Order: sequence, then structure tokens, then C-alpha cells
Amino acid sequence: MRFGVVTLFPEMFAAITDFGVSGRAFREGLAFLETVSPRDFTSDRHRTVDDRPYGGGQGMLMLADPLLQATRQLQGREEFTVGGRRPKTVYFSPRGRRMTHQLIAENATAGSLVMVCGRYEGVDQRFIDLAVDEEWSMGDFVVSGGEYAALAAIDAITRLLPGALGHQNSAVDDSFVNGLLEGPQYTRPEVFEGVQVPEVLLSGDHARILAWRKAKSLELTRRLRPDLLD
Repeated sequence: MRFGVVTLFPEMFAAITDFGVSGRAFREGLAFLETVSPRDFTSDRHRTVDDRPYGGGQGMLMLADPLLQATRQLQGREEFTVGGRRPKTVYFSPRGRRMTHQLIAENATAGSLVMVCGRYEGVDQRFIDLAVDEEWSMGDFVVSGGEYAALAAIDAITRLLPGALGHQNSAVDDSFVNGLLEGPQYTRPEVFEGVQVPEVLLSGDHARILAWRKAKSLELTRRLRPDLLD
């Protein structure tokens, strides 16, 4: 899987390429990441990438031209081309489609994705109209930049790549995979602060354990995320 990211802060992505499960996937060649900065496509000595919005308003908007040039550079790379078509291009925005397991799974087999990380108060709409296929959102809240959503999306997609996890069933057992939250889990010691591990988990009866886990998963989902059962 190949990720191309348009960002003003490429150094942030060391968090995904150098550490943990995702870091191992990148080191082993299961995933690849390339970053491009819009500042490299400016022509003034200040490398300006933002300006005031027409019509007034708070803050600054990212300029369309540097963003478009940076994005097109990634879109035009042969290694990002899938089936003769340019890669899907995603812009992260609070108004976008909510990032869910379904969305992540749909894109885990894409082969390549270009992700655009906005800053300031957003980007010139003309850039979105010209270059973006989909807008994605982490949720109904605002963060300082699209990098945080991109990091989450890349990590979630990378987990689903064959060979990325140490245990082949790990991703299958995650929350949301079957539409429910993952149930409670326990490890050693058997008793901690007077609290005993549920007896069924010590029984060795795999059928009972599976039934218990399914029941707890449903119970937890009903209590914490009833919207998932609608």
C-alpha cells in the first residue's frame, strides 16, 4: 500500500513510519509513504501558502495553486497509478464522511491513496473541486490540521494489510469489525486488587468462551454505543 501525503509538516509522519505496528509494516515494505510540501511549489521568498478569504472572515485559507501542484505531483507518479487511473485523493475536513471501520476497510485494498492535510481555516474550494475525490472526517470536532486525521487513517489502513499484525486474527477481533465493540479482556495475574478474572475464561472451554465474548460484546455495545445497533 502506498500513501502520498500533502502536508506542511512532513516530520509529523515519523510517528507512523518509525514506531509500533505501522512502523514495522513500513520497514518490511508492506506500506510506503511519501510526503510533499505545498511550500515547495511557491514562488515568493516567504514561501507563502495562505491568504485572507474573499468576503471577509476569521483566519487564513490555504492557497489553491501550491496545494494543486503538490497534489498533482503525487497523482502523476507512476508508482501511485492503479489500473491506469490516478490514485484516489482524500482531503480531511470536519464536513467530510465520518471515518469508520467500513470506510477504512473499503480503502485498504486501494493500492495507493493521496491524502491532503489542510491547515489554518481551511483551503480554497477550487482546489477541492479540481483535485479531491472524497472528504473524510475524524468526527464532529475540529483539530489544528489534517495531519492528525491522516495519521489515524494510515495507521488504521496499515493494520488491515496482510502480514501487518503479528497474529492473523488480530484485526478480525478488533472493535467495529463485526459492527460491535470488542468486549472486555484480561491478562495475568488471575486476581488483581481483589478482582477475579471471569471463570469462563479460565475454563478452557472454547465454545463457552466464544459465547461469553459475543454476549459481552453485545452488552458493551448496547451500553456504550447503542447507535451501532440501530
